[in-house]
Amino acid sequence: MQIDSRRDFLRLMTQIAVSSPLILAAAARGESASPVAPQHFMLSANGWVPNNPHLPVLLYRQALSLSGDVTQQSEQALTHNGWPPQWVAGVFNFHHYHSTAHEVLGFVGGEARLMLGGPGGKTVTVHAGDVALLPAGTGHCNLGSSDDFLVIGAYPPDQHWDICRSAPTAAMRQRIATLPYPHQDPVSGQPQPLMSLWQQA
Repeated sequence: MQIDSRRDFLRLMTQIAVSSPLILAAAARGESASPVAPQHFMLSANGWVPNNPHLPVLLYRQALSLSGDVTQQSEQALTHNGWPPQWVAGVFNFHHYHSTAHEVLGFVGGEARLMLGGPGGKTVTVHAGDVALLPAGTGHCNLGSSDDFLVIGAYPPDQHWDICRSAPTAAMRQRIATLPYPHQDPVSGQPQPLMSLWQQA
């Protein structure tokens, strides 16, 4: 698309903002309307935890608006962006993974230390406003959290999570490696940055 004037540029930026409630919320606070660039890292198979052989974990910092009804606004935004929520709760305090779904964790209250990748894996601290995208197979466990820790769990349409606490079968490994996902980033609502990071993996 060629942008020939300031008017064209403003029209384009308005279209992008309207397409994503999360970006629109940021713009309303006077922040950048650019998609949030997530941290990303691969996790290798770890004992009985398969992790994902092709897709990295994505961790978006301060991607959610923390004003107003944070939970309701975030649920609406994730739904709009192609990752409909299925629950609002916490994160289990035992190591587990999902073989039937990719998972978005939208942190809407408090903070926690999570271990990703299974026992002895990578420890991250998450705060209200952060979002994590865990590809199927990714081990995760709550090592400790504040009393007000609250999470939205969201998934691709027609995918429903299971709880796996032992090594996957060959069929489960195949499913983990080939599960489809929306071509919309859960935070920006646009193909990017999700499609660049997951297609390059």
